[in-house]
Amino acid sequence: MTRTNIALLVLIAFVAALPLFGDAYALRLGTMACMYAIFALSWNIVGGFAGYPSFATAAFFGLGAYTTGILMNKGVPLTLSLLGSLVLCLVLAAALGAVLLRLRGHYFAIASLSLVEVFRELVNNATDLTGGGMGLNIPLVSGSSVLSDATFFFYAMWGLLLITALVVIAVSMSKLGFGLNCIRQNETASNMVGLNSTLYKAVAFGLSACFVGAAGGLYAAWVHYIDPSDVFDILYSVKPIVMALMGGLGSPLGVVCGAFVYLGLEEVVWRNYIQIHSGVLGVLIILLLLFLPHGLISLHAGKVWRGLFGRKAKHV
Repeated sequence: MTRTNIALLVLIAFVAALPLFGDAYALRLGTMACMYAIFALSWNIVGGFAGYPSFATAAFFGLGAYTTGILMNKGVPLTLSLLGSLVLCLVLAAALGAVLLRLRGHYFAIASLSLVEVFRELVNNATDLTGGGMGLNIPLVSGSSVLSDATFFFYAMWGLLLITALVVIAVSMSKLGFGLNCIRQNETASNMVGLNSTLYKAVAFGLSACFVGAAGGLYAAWVHYIDPSDVFDILYSVKPIVMALMGGLGSPLGVVCGAFVYLGLEEVVWRNYIQIHSGVLGVLIILLLLFLPHGLISLHAGKVWRGLFGRKAKHV
């Protein structure tokens, strides 16, 4: 295992200590940070490793949220509902990926973006099952105090983040990860040497969707009410791309750092510029990407030292 992957697991382990120091508000932020990190790690499989710009994150987040909500309303326990969401998103995304990933570049981006609208319309029209535009109420899970509820969902999202990180690390070190890197560099040449690129891309698309779907299920159980405009929000497709670019495309540690930094910026800007927070956040992200094009992962102690003091740092 590489040092960056070990650093990623250490970082996630530190996050687990948040309930020892934080209140309910800090736990809410921690839960959102874990959810954003799951988005970024999942998107990194197909966007960072394989180089395909997917905008389908919101589609599978919403699908997972509604699947979990419907199952819980029928009396299925939360764990089994989440597992059902995960399997459904994995199978459906792999099947769709085998078709959609024959497109490349902008064509694939547009096709993946259209999935969000397709799923939203399906949910809107299945009124008897999903409540349509009126939304869907989700049964309470714990029924205990606010702090206990916040702690439960924080650790649930954190556990899902840990599983996602372990799977992404395993993919990066496996034959699948090697094949995806080959596809990103030259897909035509990869096919010529016998790589089954369709199978590799379909598996990658399925893996990038299943954890997002489970995160959507946890989100639905956490907020107790969902509607199509909330869980199929196109921003859920855009944010993981921004996080990955901020942290460092292709690096699991980088994209998680990017997710945490993005949430911090979003929270600070929202507090101080509530009327124009979207514009201010957009300007900050553009400046960050302009002056740090390879993401936060490209920063290291030697470069920072040379930048600050203008002399060469000693290599240890």
